[in-house]
Amino acid sequence: MQPQSGAMQRLTRQQLATLIILTLAWGVNWPVMKLGVTTYPPLTFRALSIMLGVPVLALALVLLKVPFRLPRRHWPELAKLTATNMLVWHICIILALRSLSSGRAAILGYTMPIFSAVLGAMFFSAVLSSRAWMGVAAAAVGVALLLWHEFTGLAGRPLFVGLALFAALVWALGTQLLRRSRIDVQTLTLSFWMTTITGVVLTVLAAIFERSEWRIPDANTSWAILYNAVVIFGYAHAAWFYLARTLPPVASTLSVMFIPVLGVFTGALWLGEILHWQDWAAVVLMVVAIGSVLWPAAGSKG
Repeated sequence: MQPQSGAMQRLTRQQLATLIILTLAWGVNWPVMKLGVTTYPPLTFRALSIMLGVPVLALALVLLKVPFRLPRRHWPELAKLTATNMLVWHICIILALRSLSSGRAAILGYTMPIFSAVLGAMFFSAVLSSRAWMGVAAAAVGVALLLWHEFTGLAGRPLFVGLALFAALVWALGTQLLRRSRIDVQTLTLSFWMTTITGVVLTVLAAIFERSEWRIPDANTSWAILYNAVVIFGYAHAAWFYLARTLPPVASTLSVMFIPVLGVFTGALWLGEILHWQDWAAVVLMVVAIGSVLWPAAGSKG
């Protein structure tokens, strides 16, 4: 698959609907996850969410008559895509989330589109248009504004800030690799095996590091686990992989920049996090970032 240029493209109705649902599902999930891991071991929370989501994905494959088989020749690339798109992300971000506010963890995690655009230009021969760079710049300024009141607090938690940023960097690399993947299977099949492998690894890590903390989750944690199992791992990840494989990397990544904004505002609503003028200004900048890659160029045909 050839690297994509910086040219923008009009979303199909299916892509647009997928993007809207994905944004709502992932944006709302940040305070949901925070609620889940506040009093529950984070790796165990994530492992339970994934392993309960695997049967949901499997049912989708059966109902849609999508084959489970992934040829052996693709296994090495599957391992690489799983590590960069899911495994590192889920381990690092769930550990960081326990010590950071939900909205700010979302912001740090969604520096991914910025990393992705830069990595694409530096290492994957991506030629970005001026509009694409404008979107990257707007997203970067928006992230900085959203972190305005957190710099002092974050300074005391450098490990967790670093974990969130490292998760975003590796996910950005994974997005670039996924767009260029030569695995010739349907996205649902790829999503199923990436999710299953990640769930197994996280279960092993949870057993090694958190077994002494294992207990029956309370009502809030149980609800958070079920939401993640059904909505996030049963739908959202497969939806994201679909967008990442069908849109140019810069479009697929910047197009989800409204997720951390939604995370900030839902966190404020549910968890009482305080909003400032910078949060509102960031909303405008995120809209600019999204529009820069998704608004049709003059003279384009959809």
